Amino acid sequence: METPESTARPIRTAVLLAIGSELTVGETRDTNSGDLARSLSEAGVDVAWISALPDRLGTVTAALRDALAAADVVVTTGGLGPTPDDLTREAIADLCGEVPAVDPELERWLRHLFERRGLAFARTNLKQAWLIPSASAIPNERGTAPGWWVDRPEGRVIVALPGPPSEMRPMWQGWVMPRLRERGLGQDRVTRTYRLAGIGESAVAALLGERLLRTENPVVATYARSDAVDVRISAVAGAGRSAAALVDEAAAAVLAAIGEHVWGLDDDTWPAAIGRELLAHGWDAALVEVGTGGATARLLGEATWLRTARVIAAGSSGADAAISEVATQARGDSGASIGLAVRAIETAEDTRVELAAAGPWGVSETSQTAFLGGSEGRRRAGLAAAAFLYGILHEAAGG
Repeated sequence: METPESTARPIRTAVLLAIGSELTVGETRDTNSGDLARSLSEAGVDVAWISALPDRLGTVTAALRDALAAADVVVTTGGLGPTPDDLTREAIADLCGEVPAVDPELERWLRHLFERRGLAFARTNLKQAWLIPSASAIPNERGTAPGWWVDRPEGRVIVALPGPPSEMRPMWQGWVMPRLRERGLGQDRVTRTYRLAGIGESAVAALLGERLLRTENPVVATYARSDAVDVRISAVAGAGRSAAALVDEAAAAVLAAIGEHVWGLDDDTWPAAIGRELLAHGWDAALVEVGTGGATARLLGEATWLRTARVIAAGSSGADAAISEVATQARGDSGASIGLAVRAIETAEDTRVELAAAGPWGVSETSQTAFLGGSEGRRRAGLAAAAFLYGILHEAAGG
């Protein structure tokens, strides 16, 4: 059903509802909402909230009502199966005050799916051929559950998609997003993310200050990731200024406060950031780690600049040598431009990390304490090694 031009509205805000008791009891993780939120945010849409809901008709209907009052588009995932506890269609019909009925074209399509596989068609499957008057079917080429696109009189939209990600994702990207764009999807949004090392999220927040972190446009936010602390700046055009200009202004303030800790931008990774610095000199590296369980090698992954990576168990031959000697030997044995050595030693509660790098400049060495012991301490030792090597290279490049 097409929405009259007079009631069509641009899509600026969204609410995401993941439906299924398997989510609320912890049997299944909701990955769909993260994918959808990322897609919408990149398109300049503000996601007001994300909720996981059990298979209860009243709960889902109430959540839909609240979501429609707050957002231009409500996207549901799950609850489109043929069983009695799949209640998304019933909840949408209840909210709209409409009665679902079997759509003949959908029924023919659905029966054909069963016929071509030689399967009996149970009457319970007819539920997946339902439509209400205000709904259009969203084709599902990978399953038996078509989605629903529902136009509301005030121009808002409900999009109902199946729960399996292999079905949901192509329906979202190939069918739903193009139609949302036709409505006028999102706003001109510019984002920039700075990736930090050697500082915790709380310290970052303290340096940035409450005033900067509480602005509404641009939005400056901190995130603790597994490999870094991120500071994300996001803005839309406003007050006669472009989104890019607003981001640039906020970025200047952010860098003035925490610039010395920045090692990457946007979706940078440690292998990529270190690789750029090495490439500038035409260098490569070899790694030896002691007592880390290979945490540094896992972090650096398939880095093309890493000539060799060797892991030595604590207490084995050569494990107790001075860390500078380990780095120098790694360089000599491999023929790499740089030898990087890291040793993790568990203390009473934390992990002592010894670091050394041998290169054309000589040998650099340091040590620090990584928070916690065990596998977490070893993981942090790998991060410390990456940050140590990046810092040396960045300084050598005049950074």
